[in-house]
Amino acid sequence: MNLARYEFLNPGAADFLPQLERQAAGAVALLRTEAGRDPYNRDLTDLIGELSTRSEKFRTLWAAHDVRLHQTGIKYFHHPAVGELTLPFEAMPIPTDPGLTLTALSAKPGTPAHDSLKLLASWAATLDRDDEDEQPDTAAAGGEESS
Repeated sequence: MNLARYEFLNPGAADFLPQLERQAAGAVALLRTEAGRDPYNRDLTDLIGELSTRSEKFRTLWAAHDVRLHQTGIKYFHHPAVGELTLPFEAMPIPTDPGLTLTALSAKPGTPAHDSLKLLASWAATLDRDDEDEQPDTAAAGGEESS
């Protein structure tokens, strides 16, 4: 749901999603599918109402009445630090929570997308480590007694 908001309401989405038009059409088709399955889902109807009132593009795609269930496919992203990412995905329903779906994106080892994700992961780990280094040492500040 957050991706749909991002696709239709964020002016910078086209910079991050190089195939925004295609992905937006897929998002609307999926929302239409879910709305047919669960027409009384308040969160879903609120989202559709929000997107309908705030996005002309959403209204146009919604009016096309395209209904599609996306179990597998490819998502395309453009990350400002590593460039293009082409990530296959698979959607898996959660049997214990009907209506909830886990979507897993991955990259095959040795592909440019895999290398980019590894770079981003190492970058994030470095940032996390830097954040930990900046935390005050409670023992040194008198917060704990040492024996």
